[in-house]
Amino acid sequence: MVTETTIQVSPRLPDDAIFSETIGAGDYFVHEIFQGQTVRIVDLLGNQAVDTLFYNAHNYSDRYSAQDTIREQNNIYLTTGTKLISTNRNVMLTIVADTCGQHDTLGGACSAESNMVRYAIHTHSMHACRQSFLKGALAWSKETGQELEKRDLTANVNFFMNVPVTSEGKLTFEDGVSDAGKYVELRAEMDVLMVISNCPQLNNPCNAYNPTPAQVLVWDAK
Repeated sequence: MVTETTIQVSPRLPDDAIFSETIGAGDYFVHEIFQGQTVRIVDLLGNQAVDTLFYNAHNYSDRYSAQDTIREQNNIYLTTGTKLISTNRNVMLTIVADTCGQHDTLGGACSAESNMVRYAIHTHSMHACRQSFLKGALAWSKETGQELEKRDLTANVNFFMNVPVTSEGKLTFEDGVSDAGKYVELRAEMDVLMVISNCPQLNNPCNAYNPTPAQVLVWDAK
């Protein structure tokens, strides 16, 4: 399994974007990205983990598959050129630009339960990504009438997060490799629903112990 990464700067200008929104530290964000559009996720201040779920916008049971993506790319990291594959083996999105170089798809999303196991029982009350994902899913369902709920929260991408795999096959959560202004861009190969938890984690170095805002921009297809 290779771990190659590829830096690629985007030619797109923020002023040309049709949509821009800043996601507060620890907040959720839900948005549809239509086929041919390009979405950019920006790590505004550096070392902010942006946990992200992707769904086929017309069939939420067809969603991002970490296993299929890793197998098809033969790479445990996501980077420029990576095709994100769904559970139905569809190509959902392609990473077309990346100034960070690598993104995690193994570490999953933090939860109250995992925080207690990894750190200490007193962390149970701390807000976690699973809660942000659920808040986003329920808000989207209420707004649109399209059912998206707890059981739909499955494999996610951790953009900008550094999760090396040891020689023993274990995951470690290390200091981030991103910096202020780094970004990743993805072109939608189908209509996609994107659900983000801008990670509130305070117990490991993924956010430099200081969650910060992230930004999302969208460009129409040319």
